[in-house]
Amino acid sequence: MHLRLSLVSTRPPPAALLRQAVAQLAPVLPVLTDLGERFAAQGHELALVGGPVRDAFLGRPASDLDLATSARPDDTERILADWGSATWDMGRAFGTIGARRGEHVVEVTTYRADEYDGVTRKPVVAFGDSLEDDLVRRDFACNAMAVRLPEIAFVDPHGGLADLEAAVLRTPTAPEVSFGDDPLRMMRAARFVAQLGFVPDPAVLAAMGELAGTIERVSAERVRDELSKLLTAAHPRAGLELLVASGIAQLVLPELPALRLEVDEHHRHKDVYDHSMIVLEQAMDLEGPSDGPPESVPGPDLVLRLAALLHDIGKPATRRFESGGGVSFHHHEVVGAKLVAKRLKALRFDKDTTRKVARLVELHLRFHGYGDGQWTDSAVRRYVVDAGDLLPRLHRLTRADCTTRNVKKARRLAAAYDDLEVRIERLQAEEEFKALRPELDGNEIAQVLGISPGPVLGRAYKHLLQVRTDDGPVGKD
Repeated sequence: MHLRLSLVSTRPPPAALLRQAVAQLAPVLPVLTDLGERFAAQGHELALVGGPVRDAFLGRPASDLDLATSARPDDTERILADWGSATWDMGRAFGTIGARRGEHVVEVTTYRADEYDGVTRKPVVAFGDSLEDDLVRRDFACNAMAVRLPEIAFVDPHGGLADLEAAVLRTPTAPEVSFGDDPLRMMRAARFVAQLGFVPDPAVLAAMGELAGTIERVSAERVRDELSKLLTAAHPRAGLELLVASGIAQLVLPELPALRLEVDEHHRHKDVYDHSMIVLEQAMDLEGPSDGPPESVPGPDLVLRLAALLHDIGKPATRRFESGGGVSFHHHEVVGAKLVAKRLKALRFDKDTTRKVARLVELHLRFHGYGDGQWTDSAVRRYVVDAGDLLPRLHRLTRADCTTRNVKKARRLAAAYDDLEVRIERLQAEEEFKALRPELDGNEIAQVLGISPGPVLGRAYKHLLQVRTDDGPVGKD
């Protein structure tokens, strides 16, 4: 099956790109042409749009099949019901109907001609009749390409393919108009920088700086989702630096730009912002393969990456210049854990993610007492028990937190942590930390002390658990 170029393309795709796109779309072309023929038989247009088309030219597999149509939702639903084994209409209000057939899932959206109220950023849905009008309202030119079905005609009215070749992000319309309509597109720009390695067009950069304040019109949930996609991308640092440079981070994650502590003339402390970015990248390098076992921390791991990025956010609030010329950040891990919990809650992260990230931040300095003197077995047990199921992530966060340029110091820290992990493995082989319990259970404690269940029994249980952690097995007697 061959891709035929539409007359609305700004220029023909190079042969190599065309072959790549056809190869990527080949597995789904029978499904797409079948759907195109079904819609055409009912007098409607259908086109593959956005991300799947972009990814085909980038040589990336199409995981989602997003289509646009001139059909209204009721007509779309009727056609898809005849085609698939299941349909759903959760996006009906925005013209989207979903369907499944075997392993293939499609979402078909009626052409849009949205207008925004300019206050809440929520679109006033207006259905359109033209593919070209639908494409012009999309976020970036590289996402404003389409393939008409069933004839397989490539449509690129805004030069998206040229942008793909140049790795540039441009908007189909003036960026201030596009971002003014939907401020979340500015965060999408940062996400695509992180995911695809693209560079924003100068006009896009300027508009992001001018309109940064409008991001406050966007719900915390949608900001959270874009931030999560950015952090789990291949190059999150580039996207984060764009958010900081544009001023958007100051509004959605202000603790990040706050790490750019001014460097004093004596250079008595390292750049905490740059350090945090390096820790993020080093933590990513320590993630396991995506299909690896849980203890390998399969990447991309959002919890580990959030903790790596935010582990030092307590430093600005705790920085003190000492009389001897040094600088200290006493208890910044405790302050940082509280700040992390507050920020992630404001961004509507789920409780489990918030708890895990805050706990990692709280524990990230614990290891640094290890090299000062040999820990007892009880101290190692406490380290493992306190980390709980976060231990594999804590291992990686602690190792990533070493950014010293002093080679000898770096080797010494790595060797010390190697030793700690060996001791943990030895103790875990001897004891089952996950099932760590006091020597006496609740009934036995009550019998020995002659008390009933209540607060005193709870305190006694916790006391014996601490004894068990500190001293290891001591026996019931």
